[in-house]
Amino acid sequence: MEGEVIHEQGRSDETCCNRAYFLCCHPNGKAHRFIALIFMCLLGFGSSFCYDNPGALQDHFKKDLNITETQYTILYSIYSWPNTIMCFFGGFLIDRVFGIRTGSSLFMGLTLIGQLIFTFAVYLNQYWMLIMGRFVFGVGSESLAVAQNNYAVLWFKGKELNMVFGVQMSISRLGSTANFWVMEPIYEWFSSNSSGTSILGFALLLASTTCLLSMTCSVILGYMDKRAERITMRTATQNTEIVKLIDVKDFKISFWLVTCICVTYYTAIFPFVSIAQGFLETRFDIDDEDADHISSIVYLTSGIASPFSGLLIDKAGLNLLWILISIVLTAVAHMLLGFFSVNPYVGIILLGLAYSVLASGLWPLVAIIIPEYQLGTAYGVCQAIQNLGLALVNIFTGWIIDRYGYRALTDFFVVSLILSFIFTSILLLLDQHQQGILNLTTSSRRRRQEMLLDNILERQRLLAAQEAPSFTDSSRDELDNSGSIGGINSPD
Repeated sequence: MEGEVIHEQGRSDETCCNRAYFLCCHPNGKAHRFIALIFMCLLGFGSSFCYDNPGALQDHFKKDLNITETQYTILYSIYSWPNTIMCFFGGFLIDRVFGIRTGSSLFMGLTLIGQLIFTFAVYLNQYWMLIMGRFVFGVGSESLAVAQNNYAVLWFKGKELNMVFGVQMSISRLGSTANFWVMEPIYEWFSSNSSGTSILGFALLLASTTCLLSMTCSVILGYMDKRAERITMRTATQNTEIVKLIDVKDFKISFWLVTCICVTYYTAIFPFVSIAQGFLETRFDIDDEDADHISSIVYLTSGIASPFSGLLIDKAGLNLLWILISIVLTAVAHMLLGFFSVNPYVGIILLGLAYSVLASGLWPLVAIIIPEYQLGTAYGVCQAIQNLGLALVNIFTGWIIDRYGYRALTDFFVVSLILSFIFTSILLLLDQHQQGILNLTTSSRRRRQEMLLDNILERQRLLAAQEAPSFTDSSRDELDNSGSIGGINSPD
């Protein structure tokens, strides 16, 4: 009796160990997937931290390097210009040539190299080299974001995808927030030991270590993904169709509407943050340090809220409805900041909350609309067009400020958001007309997908039945009389 108890206990312990191993070490285990998520998030941390280094040190860039407002805004435009094309090809290269692991490490390497060129350009006070550094940084950073999205879909599609996009954006925005918080104190610390452009150069060199951290995470994540591919035999179940550049012309109209929403919405977010320091100093009469802290709250708020908004959309669905709500709230936030004498914290916090909801609801739609083997190309196209919009708007932003001031800039942002609302409404009507799944609740979407899968399987069974050889009664009699089929004797 005692032996049986010991045996049962041993078997129970073995079962617990197996469950713990699956949970933590198997690629399908939840804990293992969320360990991978940590590295996915840190993959984009360095580029997010360094992207807004000029924004956090805006006054120092213009004073120490003796550049104009237009030259300053070009530092953001030149980041976006190459990605009007490169993101598209970057996504295609990930899908077709390099694969996600090599592609992410390659583009992370370019991001690191670009940041180092930018840093040494500041130290040497060479504007042309600044432009080159931001150009290379942009080529790597935006294509890296495509790889990051692909990783998320690969590991979490059909599970917690909305939440994962929210968490990824959260860590990314926290990187941007940390930049706004720490770069000014770092600059002040170096100013006690250095002088001239070397102060700015040393501050940016320290910032570059975040890109080195992300490069390390890229290598670790690549190893984890290769192991997951081997254990789950992922390649055996993947679609064997080969992506071609010409496939882009066959993307559904719903994808192009998502792209239009992306462009018109983000042109009211990123260009605003890049000039927020000057905007807040002028509009609310505050110093540059306070302006930096308030600017960072956009990213801080969205960073904190994104996992929760993603989880909410995972549970509730209704992606397009949440997108419409976030666009309206963003427009209200801009009007509070630009037209009313309200505490700037109110508008900035509202802007961050709305931004987090839209990002959590919008980006997963691409994975619903586009087949998995084309996802890298699709995300690349989306970000390429987004960067075209941002490149144009960043230049336009500097021109509006110089010519008409910040109030006119708020008018521009509100008009852009009205266009975004119109595109979302068209997508909602189109989806309802086609009986699509983009705005269904999560449970309804799951039932619709199961029903579609059942219909596909039923059609495949019918086709298989039609193609199978059918025997007539006379054929059966002939076979019975002959007693053999194809030379193989039938049993007695």
